[in-house]
Amino acid sequence: MINNRTDKSTNSFRIAILIPSYNEGEYIGSVIKKCSKYNQDIIVVNDGSTDNTGDVLKKLKSEISGKLIIINHDANKGKGEALKTGFDYIVKNDYFGAITIDADGQHDVEEIRDFLDEIKKNNPDLIVGSRFNNTKGMPFIRRFVNYFTSWIISCIAGKKIEDVQSGYRFLNYKVLKNIKLKTKNFDTESEILLKAGWLNYKITNIPIKTIYYMDEFKSHVNPAKDTIKFFKLVFRSIIWKRKLFKEIKKRK
Repeated sequence: MINNRTDKSTNSFRIAILIPSYNEGEYIGSVIKKCSKYNQDIIVVNDGSTDNTGDVLKKLKSEISGKLIIINHDANKGKGEALKTGFDYIVKNDYFGAITIDADGQHDVEEIRDFLDEIKKNNPDLIVGSRFNNTKGMPFIRRFVNYFTSWIISCIAGKKIEDVQSGYRFLNYKVLKNIKLKTKNFDTESEILLKAGWLNYKITNIPIKTIYYMDEFKSHVNPAKDTIKFFKLVFRSIIWKRKLFKEIKKRK
């Protein structure tokens, strides 16, 4: 029997498409339908949504081909906790890894093919989708904050990471199993990159498009508030790094 988690010789190795979602009933249906063409399991963590997200997900279960797995949080816990719930499920069920994609439609689902190609070609532990080859439509303040935070995280992690705030990623089983996460919200994505860098995992960057909708589009990211959280994370990372290397020394 082939272990799909480790076999990359065919197109059958299991990579889950993981979608954390909070109040994205307007967009998530379209995102899931587009993802279904890749014939990979789609795992949605509905993080205590209070809109029609739950109803949309229930309807999609019978509409799309392939496996749609819905995990519900009773209350909103934050994106980091939603990711951790999905990661735990993926590790327990022996997937090769996960491609994370946002539920709000800002990511071009067609580019999942680029992630799959990169996995087969270079076998990275972690892939980050970078929006900086084409920043058209990205607000200036967000572009500046992303450049600055990406530079800081790259320096601390010791790896070049072009877009630390991008939620479009691939993480293999080893990364999901071995990195223990402390944060709960959007800073979880930076925490993953820091710890992956310290553990010397292979991180690659691939270009992705930047998609912004019309005026009614609202992101859950608050540039000012989340920048403050980012600097708190940087200071906390000093403690994390010391603890991580102490643990590594004990294992030797």
